[in-house]
Amino acid sequence: MSIRAFFKKNTVMTVALLAAVVTSIIVPIDREYAGYFDFKTLTCLFCVLAVVCALKNINFFYMLARKIVQCFKTTRMSILALVYITFIGSMLIANDMALLTFLPLGYFVLTSTHKEKHMAFTFIMQNIAANLGGMLTPFGNPQNLYLYTKYEIPAAEFVSIMAPPFLVSILIITVCCLCVKSEPLEISNEKIELTPWRTAVYLLLFAFSIAIVFRGIPYLLGLIVIPLSLWFLDRKALKMVDYPLLLTFVFFFIFAGNMSRISMVREFFSALLDKSTLIFSVLSCQVISNVPSAILLSQFTENYRELLLGVNIGGAGTLIASLASLITFREYVRHNPGRTKQYIGLFTSYNFAFVGVLTLFMMIYI
Repeated sequence: MSIRAFFKKNTVMTVALLAAVVTSIIVPIDREYAGYFDFKTLTCLFCVLAVVCALKNINFFYMLARKIVQCFKTTRMSILALVYITFIGSMLIANDMALLTFLPLGYFVLTSTHKEKHMAFTFIMQNIAANLGGMLTPFGNPQNLYLYTKYEIPAAEFVSIMAPPFLVSILIITVCCLCVKSEPLEISNEKIELTPWRTAVYLLLFAFSIAIVFRGIPYLLGLIVIPLSLWFLDRKALKMVDYPLLLTFVFFFIFAGNMSRISMVREFFSALLDKSTLIFSVLSCQVISNVPSAILLSQFTENYRELLLGVNIGGAGTLIASLASLITFREYVRHNPGRTKQYIGLFTSYNFAFVGVLTLFMMIYI
């Protein structure tokens, strides 16, 4: 039952595993399989996730978020603060971890002040903020880290590509949040103390992880330093790492590698991407999610600019367009089991509005 529950909980990983197995029947395992895997991407992702888990365990992000929210006194501004915290957090600790960290804070703020009626809207805005906020940095979204590494995109160029949709996203999210009715809001004080030396060490390890992402430090060194440090400082953080996400990458590497070796598939995808890499990558995310879309489509195009834009914008949209969206859905349903249909309807409306506006904007801009 525990094995069944594990696969049911990690739906995207399960689908990736099945895709890898099926394509392995079509393309039998051989020496070329070794070339499928991007070990630097996997190492960078592991290092960032591990250190973020350690920071989360000492309530670093929770304390930081509470202090920001306590500066605001109305429902409108508190929701805007929660969304902005998630937006900024996704740029630093990846979209999935930002949601796992800040969605519980949103729930706490709204329930403790009896403003549960705003929960669906707040969660949806936090979800959109996590997906679109993470687009600006190579480590903000998992697919960014993969494409940044695969195409060896210079950091300055990466930011310049993603800055236009990032700025438009901030504008739209702000307008949506400002439409919330302004009501008085009070948040109770809760004293949270951090251990100074442990906080300092974890922040240094986080900076170390980011240096690896930006190619300033050999990634193999990170695979030694970070696990060894956390083994002595916080073994729980190593257990908390999202290993199913890492396995999802592994399985999709196999799937994408096999698909690229099937001539009919290669010709089909190449023809579609030649017409519009941006539009096709956005549409692909709606069906198979953004991470597998990035891994798969990168086998058939060198137009990394439009592919990068497409798999980030396409992270909004359907419920399966991003793993982050599934995390938000799971969290909302856990607290509101009888409001699933209403949530999906509101979620779909907002997300497709964002996808439509951003796609149209980038088609005109580029």
